[in-house]
Amino acid sequence: MRRRAPSKRQSVPAPRIAPADAAAAGFTLLEMLVALAIFSLAALALVRLQGVSARTSVDLNSRTMAQIVARNLMIERMTDPQPPALGASDGTAENGGRQWSWIQQVDEGDQGRLLIVTVRVDAGPGQSPAVLTFGRPAQ
Repeated sequence: MRRRAPSKRQSVPAPRIAPADAAAAGFTLLEMLVALAIFSLAALALVRLQGVSARTSVDLNSRTMAQIVARNLMIERMTDPQPPALGASDGTAENGGRQWSWIQQVDEGDQGRLLIVTVRVDAGPGQSPAVLTFGRPAQ
């Protein structure tokens, strides 16, 4: 086995980075942590916004269905040959695969020729009910 003779070449030392260049070379740990904190706050805000948007969509759907139920009840009262009885009454109606509670108030209008009917449909806990008031001939 032959041995190589030591090389007479000298190695060139690696260039040193000046302190001013070291700061420009990349981000410090503190800068990275601050950037990560800002990004996480933005991401959390977007997640919250998505939750609020989904909740609002469900609430809007429920209120719209309650209004549809109130209009259906109004049409039933308007097309019924017999006028509704004076006073309050309540009941349930099924629509959209869901049970809806309603309250009806019938009052006599001016000169007794007109009935004022108010139908109130409960849209669910924590939501404002759908209220519809209409007039109907007494006879």
